Amino acid sequence: MVWSVKKNDRSIAIDWSQIARLVLTSRRMDESEERDFVPQGTITYQFSAKGHELAQVLLAQHLVHPHDGVTVYYRSRPFMLAAGLTLPEAFAASFARTGSPTEGRDVGVMFSMPSRQGPTVLPASGDVGAQYTPAAGWARAIRYHQFLGDAAWDGAIAVAMGGEGSTAANGFWAALNIVTTRELPYLFFIEDNAFAISVRAGLQTPGANVAANLACYNNLHILECDGTDPVAADETIAEAVEFVRKGRPCLLRLKVVRIMGHTFIDDQAYKTESERKRDADRDPLVRLKAHLPDLDWEDLERQVAAQLQAAVREALEHPEPDPAIATEHLFAPAPVRLPGGTREGASPSPADTGGARINLIEAVRRTLESEMESNQRVLVFGEDVGLKGGVHGATAHMQTRFGPERVFDTSLSEEGIIGSAVGMALAGLRPVPEIQFRKYADPATEQINDAGTIRWRTAGRFSAPVVVRIPVGFSRKTGDPWHSVSGEATYAHTLGWRLAFPSNAADAAGLLRTALRGDDPVIFFEHRALLDSSRARRPWPGDAYTLPFGQADRILDGTALTVVTWGALVYSVLEACEGLPGIEVLDLRTISPWDRDGVLGSVKKTGKCLVVHEDTSTCGFAGEIIATIAGEAFEWLDAPVKRLATPDCPIPYNAGLMQAVLPSPETIRRRLVELLDY
Repeated sequence: MVWSVKKNDRSIAIDWSQIARLVLTSRRMDESEERDFVPQGTITYQFSAKGHELAQVLLAQHLVHPHDGVTVYYRSRPFMLAAGLTLPEAFAASFARTGSPTEGRDVGVMFSMPSRQGPTVLPASGDVGAQYTPAAGWARAIRYHQFLGDAAWDGAIAVAMGGEGSTAANGFWAALNIVTTRELPYLFFIEDNAFAISVRAGLQTPGANVAANLACYNNLHILECDGTDPVAADETIAEAVEFVRKGRPCLLRLKVVRIMGHTFIDDQAYKTESERKRDADRDPLVRLKAHLPDLDWEDLERQVAAQLQAAVREALEHPEPDPAIATEHLFAPAPVRLPGGTREGASPSPADTGGARINLIEAVRRTLESEMESNQRVLVFGEDVGLKGGVHGATAHMQTRFGPERVFDTSLSEEGIIGSAVGMALAGLRPVPEIQFRKYADPATEQINDAGTIRWRTAGRFSAPVVVRIPVGFSRKTGDPWHSVSGEATYAHTLGWRLAFPSNAADAAGLLRTALRGDDPVIFFEHRALLDSSRARRPWPGDAYTLPFGQADRILDGTALTVVTWGALVYSVLEACEGLPGIEVLDLRTISPWDRDGVLGSVKKTGKCLVVHEDTSTCGFAGEIIATIAGEAFEWLDAPVKRLATPDCPIPYNAGLMQAVLPSPETIRRRLVELLDY
């Protein structure tokens, strides 16, 4: 029962007996979980793939390239089993045991897997539709590896698997624009079972057929088939994969059935009896048995049952995860060795103080250029970063210097920018996306949150070291609610991300270089009021200069009062301190991690503290600092710890109104005098 199909000079043998074994194994595994383990509480989340198995198993047979990349979703376990996930691993995932892809950290159907003689499975997200743009990033990485002349990536493709409901999500449309405008090797593998939980497909897309609606979409090949028909499904999947291996995108819609509910608690009361009967009549396992009448199905059932029983026994022997390591893997192991021998957490490499004074935006550009010269994996992209050179000028002339493969414009989709950056990072590149303003990052919140926990969710097997550059804050001449947001507390609370917030050109160069050489995702803030400010100018510190994260800069020494600040308000604080004796000023420089020891040491010396920041007051980062001081340095305090921040109000457009809400040197000075006199 072997059928050979010639695909891209490879002979792919379709072993129908193996297809039958995998489909039957997936089906009986679902039934075993539903019958034996969910009722007793051994499994707390169960997502059945009954009805989806055949199409997924067939897809796996055609993904034979070692650099194929696939994003999966919560109903993709049949594909995982066909791609190399073992049965004990699959059961261990369901049982939340060690020996599973997440080591018990994530829901049992959230899979990832390095290549096992087949595709790399990128870390799954629990957010519907979030799988599409990381796969687009993998496709872009394929194209870039080919540009570098790495023949090992020739013919590789990216595949994103999803249900029809996910085609209504932002990520689907972002990826659709990315892969069609760039004509990337990308396959949308849409398993249409007509229901997103209980919502019918007609409420996801007009006419309930996304393939028909996209038939006129430029640069997109459209295919459809019955995903429960063995021959039609295999022929069409083979056609789709062959098309994409030639370097262009394709959308394949497979009509499948969801025989069980969305999860184990869903009784499908929203389906009519005729719909349930129709689904049962189209059961792909029943149709596969009809397609393979000569196969000894009774013997295969016995073999599968024995394998499942053995796998359950083995999985239940896996230990429960050690509670002591529940927080491990959120960040890369420290210290991180940087090129040139520098260890993060140790002393920074020395600055070359003889360089010409430059502004902060020039420091960012020079650092990017020097790192791109030394590391061909670094790519810079975003809206308007190409020929325009960025709306703030950070990438001026870089596309001319490094070429459009390394410095390129994107469509206007922050979800697409960040999601694709994650996929590029997973494919071994070092992406540096630019988001034009802090407020504009909001549509990418889902991808930012997911990226930060990739290392933790995969127990350290995967990481996405993306460096996201974001201009933030008010400008020197004006503000407004849309371009003047800082909001660092949001990202300080976003798990797994580092956050740098330099106040001058030298710090910007050192911190950005450290970010680009580290192995964690980093948010890099560039304050708009400092981009071309004389106050933030410093001598160029050289192409080797690095600064460790988590070390504040002591700008002023004192014994009477500690001021903790960062960003543009460093200079407002320094102006306020003029003529006041004994004040120590700390510029945090990084928010995640922040220099707890440096702040606590200073407060224990001075006994008083004021925290000043531009972000709004309620739940601003000053609250974290003050809580730490109260908890760990209370007995050293001689006065209440105070904060001064922007009131809970957006930054106004009118210059006078803007100055009214921002902490001014005069306001800061009054607070300092009050604390000194306390």
